[in-house]
Amino acid sequence: MGGAAVDDGPVGVKAPDGGWGWAILLGCFVITGFSYAFPKAVSVFFKELMREFGIGYSDTAWISSILLAMLYGTGPLCSVCVNRFGCRPVMLVGGLLASLGMVAASFCRSIIQLYLTTGVLTGLGLALNFQPSLIMLNRYFDKRRPMANGLAAAGSPVFLCALSPLGQLLQDHYGWRGGFLILGGLLLNCCVCAALMRPLEASLAGAGPGPQRPARRLLDLSVFRDRGFVIYAAAASIMVLGLFVPPVFVVSYAKDLGVPDTRAAFLLTVLGFVDIFARPAAGFVTGLPKVRPYSVYLFSFAMFFNGFTDLTGSTASDYGGLVVFCIFFGISYGMVGALQFEVLMAIVGTHKFSSAIGLVLLLEAIAVLIGPPSGGRLLDATQVYQYVFILAGTEVLAASLVLLLGNFFCIGKGPAGATKEEECRKPPSDARDGVGSGEVEHFLKAEPEGKGEVAHTPETSV
Repeated sequence: MGGAAVDDGPVGVKAPDGGWGWAILLGCFVITGFSYAFPKAVSVFFKELMREFGIGYSDTAWISSILLAMLYGTGPLCSVCVNRFGCRPVMLVGGLLASLGMVAASFCRSIIQLYLTTGVLTGLGLALNFQPSLIMLNRYFDKRRPMANGLAAAGSPVFLCALSPLGQLLQDHYGWRGGFLILGGLLLNCCVCAALMRPLEASLAGAGPGPQRPARRLLDLSVFRDRGFVIYAAAASIMVLGLFVPPVFVVSYAKDLGVPDTRAAFLLTVLGFVDIFARPAAGFVTGLPKVRPYSVYLFSFAMFFNGFTDLTGSTASDYGGLVVFCIFFGISYGMVGALQFEVLMAIVGTHKFSSAIGLVLLLEAIAVLIGPPSGGRLLDATQVYQYVFILAGTEVLAASLVLLLGNFFCIGKGPAGATKEEECRKPPSDARDGVGSGEVEHFLKAEPEGKGEVAHTPETSV
């Protein structure tokens, strides 16, 4: 889930689909792991924070919400930084900010200070790492992009499996302050990943000077004329309201049932372990030639599966039931994570993707700020965890129906106001084997972008 950065890579250089790209993929794997596992892993410390500061569930849930909101909502800021300084310097600064935020949080004396350090500072640092790493990944991969995105997205569950029990272990031995301090030191590894982000140069790829890239606006608001994009943005915003709620509350749910702290934290490990295999598997299946054109329907099914899992998970009354819930939630959550931006790129095309993803994430950032805190507020009022899971499942199910029905009636009709003249200006597709991103875009949209030749190097993200 990156941002709205304009790809400033060399024009006319095809993605190598390998080579140094595997090192880029490794760095992106680590960055993705830190970015998405942290908002969930810090939930292990919530009970201790509630006791120390005398606050409720909704107050602690704001920590995860602010982290996610910074990750989602700083796309335009990341765009400006990347265009001005490049990917590698921005990632180096981001790694330092993320580490500084967690170190400073270990000295906080109020929940507001935690919001500013763990939420804002660490969230901004992770955002400055996450978006540039995905830009670099997608400069190096084109035909293998679904597989690369799935493997990079697997960093989230892998790190969740490690960080959740590690956080519980650190809390037991050093308290939450010592745990935050050590986690801040671990975040310095983001700077190591930044060093791997070697720019893809035309001379290294054996390409000529190539044509001059035409000037583009940072955020192209014309994407709102595309009915398919509007439907996707609405569905994604509704989905985010409930998508992140169960992982935030499942550990506290288990502790409330009398489960020991270590076993309760193990639930996130179970969820993450299943997610490890679900994301690459979903990316591989989506990349199959006969499946890739229908990825939007697969994404809608993934959301439906996730919402239905939340509803059935609300009936869990013991530790075994929560383990089963985490298994099925991990499968559906992994499918959603691997498919969401692949589908968006298929809807809007490569040329407008950088603007479309930034606008979608800005909308989702608002939903992220509402979702977990509203669940915490409901829990404070009712003291019943089942209601929280029912609310989250209903929201994700609604998003699935919005995307499915919207796709059936609107997405295939292309942007409003498109003309046949635009269709004539579409460049021919590459004559490579398999299904490329251009073919998927052509399947889902009746008219092309019509804004010049589509770049060979995609600007998408996981």
